[in-house]
Amino acid sequence: MQVEHILQSKGRTVHTVEAGAPLSEAVRVLNSHKIGAVVVVDAKGKVAGILSERDIVRHLDGDPVKVLASPVRSAMTAKVISTGTGASVSELMEVMTRHRIRHIPVLDNGNLVGIVSIGDVVKRKIEEAEQEAMALKEYIAS
Repeated sequence: MQVEHILQSKGRTVHTVEAGAPLSEAVRVLNSHKIGAVVVVDAKGKVAGILSERDIVRHLDGDPVKVLASPVRSAMTAKVISTGTGASVSELMEVMTRHRIRHIPVLDNGNLVGIVSIGDVVKRKIEEAEQEAMALKEYIAS
């Protein structure tokens, strides 16, 4: 199964926030949409980074009010690991495990077309295993 199949079933909605927006705005987006990461974009709408709950927590050890007023770019991960729609679920699992990340933006010709989470990947792997088990049962029964 490929990333394209995941996006077809879960949708292509990606919540973004501008790099210069206050961190409190990113927190509001995360909470209101019940998501674990938001893609950070520049003024032209191009991917500039990614901001996860982990990134925010790592920066809250100082003055929380000051941190939440600081720009998103101060807490985001600027080196974004992304994938294309043709990547396989197995490839995604390997990348997520190797880099210890839970969200990967999906790009097509440099344009943001979706985002895949570790939950999406696990769900698809479970579906694949169930389909294989059903096929084996049918094969044995016939």
